[in-house]
Amino acid sequence: MSQSLPARLFYAIPVVGPVTRAVEKDIDLIWYVLVIMLTALVLAVKIWGLVALTLTALAMVPVMLGLIVAISRP
Repeated sequence: MSQSLPARLFYAIPVVGPVTRAVEKDIDLIWYVLVIMLTALVLAVKIWGLVALTLTALAMVPVMLGLIVAISRP
C-alpha cells in the first residue's frame, strides 16, 4: 500500500522517522524515548543552565499552538 506524501515526508525526517517506525512496532518503546529525552534535558540544564530550559520552551511553542488548534476544531 502506498503512503501519502505527508506520511512519506514525516518518515523521512532523520530522527523522527526511525523512532516512529520503532514505536509502531513496539508501543512500550515510547517510555524509553521519553526517559532519554528527559535525561538529555537534565544534562543540558546541568551544562548550560536556564538557557537550555528557555530554548526547550521556545521549541515547544509551535507544538502547543498546533495542539490548541487541533483540540479547538469542532
